[in-house]
Amino acid sequence: MNVPVRPAETLRDTLAALLDGLPPRQAAQAVDRLIANYRGATPTDAPILRDRADVAAYAAYRMPATFEATHSALEAFAQAVPEWTPGSHVDVGGGTGAATWAVTATWPGERSVTVLDWAEPALALGREIAAANPALRDVRWQRSRIGAALTIESADLVTVSYVLNELTAPDRAALIDAAATAAQAVVIVEPGTPDGYTRIIEARDRLIAAGFHIAAPCPHSAACPIVPGTDWCHFSARVSRSSLHRQVKGGSLAYEDEKFAYVAATRLPVAPAPSRVVRKPQIRKGQVLLDLCETDPALRRTTVTKRHGDLYKAARDADWGDAWPPEAED
Repeated sequence: MNVPVRPAETLRDTLAALLDGLPPRQAAQAVDRLIANYRGATPTDAPILRDRADVAAYAAYRMPATFEATHSALEAFAQAVPEWTPGSHVDVGGGTGAATWAVTATWPGERSVTVLDWAEPALALGREIAAANPALRDVRWQRSRIGAALTIESADLVTVSYVLNELTAPDRAALIDAAATAAQAVVIVEPGTPDGYTRIIEARDRLIAAGFHIAAPCPHSAACPIVPGTDWCHFSARVSRSSLHRQVKGGSLAYEDEKFAYVAATRLPVAPAPSRVVRKPQIRKGQVLLDLCETDPALRRTTVTKRHGDLYKAARDADWGDAWPPEAED
């Protein structure tokens, strides 16, 4: 009997196996060096993932967080297009393929998949890791410079995870335009920082100008109601921490929270959330405070109390990033 693959657990186990034989100190030192440089000013046509040991250490450290953040974004998108399943997927700047795993966790089954990245060691390791997931056995791992000259083949879904921050502004614009031309749906994930949010808003504006509808996280395709420079929209995904995480960052918690910003847009008809919880809910005695982005568009805090009955129970269970109010059960 075939045992169904659970992508999150399978990925975690596969990444742990990568570090067998790699001294813990060497792995931690590699991650320290890569963190200091990989998200810095290094251009994408000069990858600093030099060899398998570099890539294995970095993948074991970063892939789980990229997977969880991208999976959260894809799940929110899937809720807005419940009848749709992508038949093809292109992952731009995908490296070792975290987003491809996230897609299989959102929509199980096989599909045509292409991963584009400039770092050959990352692509090679991604191919090796993907062998543990039957849905990814036929992925094409293609070396491509990510920039203005990039050509993206036609696909149902294009994902761009933690890539825009490595590009110049003209290259970012060219990439978003290429994705919009190639795909029915585009999902972009960036770090949950003010700069990451700014890049997401730039991408969001370009996708809307190209005729896309925003499916998530926004409940509308109008301008973001956040006044520039006053705040930023981001979310959080919980990530199980490996021993490597604990070595590099210190501490003993079994998890950490990955902060991320995202936009999911499509040419398909969408049913976005009526509103979205955009801050961690504040649970107080007899009441829950929810900060919502609403369809108007507007940002508003609502208070749900015990007098609201089942809605109060739902508010206590609500999480940062959830649609609100919850769908009524049949």
